[in-house]
Amino acid sequence: MTPVVLGAAVRRSSRNTLAPKRLMYSPERNTEDETQTKKRRTKTRNDKNNRKDMKEEDSDVGNSDVERTSDGNGGLSAYELERLENIRQNQAFLSSINLYQATEEFKQLTRPKPSQRGLMRSQAAVKEVLPARKSLRLQNKEAEILTLPPEPSGTYEQDSKEKRKMETHLERYRSSLKNMKITEDRVAKVVKDRIFSAAFHPCTSSLLMAAGDKLGKVGLWKLGGDWADDGVLLFEPHTRPVGCMAFSRAHPTHLLSLSYDGSLRCMDVEKAVFDDVYDIDDGLKTFDFMSHDCSTLVVGNFYGEVAIVDRRTPGNSHESLHSMDPKTLRCVSVHPLQRQYFAVAESKVVSIYDSRCLKKTKSQTVSQLLGHSLSISSAYFSPCTGNRVLTTCMDNRLSHDMHTGRWLTKLSAVWDPKQEDCFVVGSVARPRKVNVFHENGRSQHSFVDAENLNTVLSVTAFHPTRNALVGGNASGRLHVFTD
Repeated sequence: MTPVVLGAAVRRSSRNTLAPKRLMYSPERNTEDETQTKKRRTKTRNDKNNRKDMKEEDSDVGNSDVERTSDGNGGLSAYELERLENIRQNQAFLSSINLYQATEEFKQLTRPKPSQRGLMRSQAAVKEVLPARKSLRLQNKEAEILTLPPEPSGTYEQDSKEKRKMETHLERYRSSLKNMKITEDRVAKVVKDRIFSAAFHPCTSSLLMAAGDKLGKVGLWKLGGDWADDGVLLFEPHTRPVGCMAFSRAHPTHLLSLSYDGSLRCMDVEKAVFDDVYDIDDGLKTFDFMSHDCSTLVVGNFYGEVAIVDRRTPGNSHESLHSMDPKTLRCVSVHPLQRQYFAVAESKVVSIYDSRCLKKTKSQTVSQLLGHSLSISSAYFSPCTGNRVLTTCMDNRLSHDMHTGRWLTKLSAVWDPKQEDCFVVGSVARPRKVNVFHENGRSQHSFVDAENLNTVLSVTAFHPTRNALVGGNASGRLHVFTD
């Protein structure tokens, strides 16, 4: 270890002996003359510097500005002077457009952060980590058995608004039926033999009824009339039973009657004249109006055929004839709204056909209504909507005796035209009566009169608008119940 001599002289670097350097910037000059003078003074120095090595120039670039500040012009190159001039011009431009002032104003308009004082924000609840589900089968454990809730002790019945509305409507309907009575002057012999069909004239000022009997006669009776025999007129347009009759809705003075003798005729009630509408050898059974103006009819016969008849066509023939399958036909009924559809009461089935799709043989049905085990004698669409079909059969689905025997016309249930869901049918029970049922099978009213009703009224019909009911028996008499 060498001892340190305190009195020895200390060697100093030549770099430390130099005076401290200062950075100086030349004052701003605005004229081009001063700039050109500055360029001439630095031209010689720049030539020398350009001859220096590039590496040495890069290493000393940090100190070049300091070393060149000793002369009066600062010792700057033309490039440095141009750079400083650009900086000055940029600053002058930014000052002229007030950019710094706009920046400060924008910082003041910036929305400050909301204060963190006061109530703390609610923290999100920590989600509980559930254990992974494991199969009980893989764990050799029995599965849990889910038990069913106990069965109710009974049904809870609650009347809906529709049901209460229907009950109120039926109550008014039953009240109107109770007001309909029969008296001695409301019974009259209109035809000479057993009545097969009856109909009401649609007028409301008076009650005019028509009846057709077994011998082909048609009788008209005006209740309370003073012309002819107590208001009764008798005609002989047919030779065999008049199985179906109806007044035209479009022309109320026209009464159409159909007979087993193969004739369909139209009577002008005012003129007492019968016109031939449709005629075949024999076997016509039933008809119904297909058009709203009652000019087109669908006519059925005993041989299972349906004829489309247009009354406007000259002559008494059909427009088309179609054979149904099976070849058994007892009644036809046209839908009240969609009149291209009609129902046919066949052997044990009610078939619904589309008149637009009929063929000469084996026409396809739109739908079939099953459920009867014996022969069906009639089937009618409900009068208002056609959503229901009323059938009459000998299988006694209702608690109602339908067996009339050979001396009485078969019972046939018909709708009340004023009521969508109620119908009327005669009865063979004693005492003699006429029953009105609801579609659910409940009896709404029974017309009974010990003095004036002593026979079975096999044929019944309601007035289309008035509270009136007519029934025909086997002796040719009509019985009228009205208010």
